Amino acid sequence: MSRAVTDIPAARRTPGLSPRRKATNLLMGALILVATLIVVAPLILIFGYLLREGFTAMFGIQGGDLSTANLNFFTRTPAPEGETGGGMLNAILGSLEMLAMASVIGVTVGVAGGIFLSEYPRHPLMPTIRMLSDVLAGIPAIVMGLVAYGLLVLAMGRFSGLAGALALGFLMIPIVVRTTEEVLKLVPVPVREAGLALGLPKWLVTLRIVLPAAAGGIITGVMLALARVAGEAAPLLFTAFGNTLVNYDPTRPMSALPLEIYRGATSAYDENQRLAKAGALLLILMIFLTSLLARRFGRPK
Repeated sequence: MSRAVTDIPAARRTPGLSPRRKATNLLMGALILVATLIVVAPLILIFGYLLREGFTAMFGIQGGDLSTANLNFFTRTPAPEGETGGGMLNAILGSLEMLAMASVIGVTVGVAGGIFLSEYPRHPLMPTIRMLSDVLAGIPAIVMGLVAYGLLVLAMGRFSGLAGALALGFLMIPIVVRTTEEVLKLVPVPVREAGLALGLPKWLVTLRIVLPAAAGGIITGVMLALARVAGEAAPLLFTAFGNTLVNYDPTRPMSALPLEIYRGATSAYDENQRLAKAGALLLILMIFLTSLLARRFGRPK
């Protein structure tokens, strides 16, 4: 083997990079690095600012004195305008409640749509469903809020957490649909054929064989959809509206972290702005954790 390699004529061997090509390669690599830093730098600056300002605000640390630390942010509701010592318990619980309700809508419809697009490509309704999914993915979040406002708020005669969950669920649907479709396409065709060869109907093969095989990817898509909608404030302004108290009734106005961050950041009081920074840090940490879990479930076995 070594003699066969050494017998190759010099003219046919792969030549080394010329100085000009080396310089071009280094230049393009440097440009790519600079472009990457330009994209990542704003994220690093924002995250660094929130860590510096939001951490002390979250735990009530004043003047760098750790002895003043407390958990009021997690255990109390907002204080009256201009007063200190409040927290965002109402917003934290409200966000979790609305995301849970939105998941029921987004996951149910999204997974069903993804199954339809992946497993029934020859169905007459397939082009229509795909077009609707693509259009839904491009609709702005504030428009989703207006749709939920017309469907529930006007019908019920009041703002509610249920209307906010409906708007967030609409935003989740196209993400879950596209992820489910692509993940199901990765399941080998012989897996489906083996189930059909045993005499099982197609719907049972999809439910009992194909879906479990793609469960990790579907969970990843759901988590990414949750991370996507968790920071939406615009649709909640038209639907949930906000509440300064802890509310477990989905038919009543309900607060959320994006709402409290928006109102605190636009407030003239330092205490409200302090809470807004802490809320922004908590929201980013929640999204970051959700993205990590999505990568964990999406990792190949």
